[in-house]
Amino acid sequence: MRTWVAVAAAVCCVTAVQAQPTKGYDELLDQFVRDGEVYYHALKVERRRLDAFVGQLATADVDRLSRDEQAAFWINAYNALVLHTVIDHYPIAGKSPAYPAKSIRQIPGAFERLTHRVAGKTLTLDQIEQTILPGFGDPRIFLALGRGAEGGGRLRSEAFSGAKIESQLADAAAECVSRQHCIQVDRQADKVVISPIFSWREKEFSTAYADKAPKAYVTRSPIERAVLAFVEPKLLTTEKEQLEKNTFKVEFGQFDWKLNDLTGRGGR
Repeated sequence: MRTWVAVAAAVCCVTAVQAQPTKGYDELLDQFVRDGEVYYHALKVERRRLDAFVGQLATADVDRLSRDEQAAFWINAYNALVLHTVIDHYPIAGKSPAYPAKSIRQIPGAFERLTHRVAGKTLTLDQIEQTILPGFGDPRIFLALGRGAEGGGRLRSEAFSGAKIESQLADAAAECVSRQHCIQVDRQADKVVISPIFSWREKEFSTAYADKAPKAYVTRSPIERAVLAFVEPKLLTTEKEQLEKNTFKVEFGQFDWKLNDLTGRGGR
């Protein structure tokens, strides 16, 4: 009887530890993120919970999680590491003319060189995006990455979780179509301007959506068909009518690398 109780208690403890790994992270997102923007100065001043969460990422046992929990873990890890990278260098002082002032891109190697310990691996942000996230076969994930920029996905005021990830990714997809950073149907110019995120992740979006496009677009490229299949159900009636003519051009816009910073607004 004692053995059974001990085992049950151990399982309970393990479950409890695994069930609430994002509690502090969830709380800080609720406190410091508003409509996808971040109070970076305040977050830097009160960085204890973010530091603790990033520390937990290093030794997390991801293999024990379900597929949905793993996807949520890696999205949270990416977004938390972006926040951590920004506040480590905040206020950002780089002066590269290629990017806006204070942009995360002004931090040398922010995505491609700076390394982080996650789930026992040493990874850059680019490696997480390019080698791990594609394995989940859901391109909506790439629209959930905040990237520390106005052009990224709208950072949520809550952590992703395995139990809610389907609705959270559906929200990310719907939110994308509602933002000019993501999609613009220019009726006067007869063109559709879309986020370069779709071109960066062309393979994933084409695989998931190209064959779902209306037959009227059969002669268009796989990525164009994928984008049209992705956005059309969520467009306004006037926008749909414009696309039905099938005379429009598709262009990839410029990614907006301005820092998604709320500092100085709202009293912080």
